[in-house]
Amino acid sequence: MLPPEIVKPMPSSVISYMHYYPDSATLRIGYVSGMVYDYKNVPERVYLSMKKSFSKGTFLNRYIKDKYPFEKIN
Repeated sequence: MLPPEIVKPMPSSVISYMHYYPDSATLRIGYVSGMVYDYKNVPERVYLSMKKSFSKGTFLNRYIKDKYPFEKIN
């Protein structure tokens, strides 16, 4: 079971869930495909903006991918 602070379910055809770790400024994205990535050094304001965005996938592609270092978790 996922902790309550993980945003799920997600109205997205690409993103299954997302979780922000403020202590490390890490945004974890779980994709519908089953892949999980951690995006590092993401400011909390960027995460909060993503939560409010209409299209999570578009926001991710425009403001997070290729802007922050990442690590593939699985």
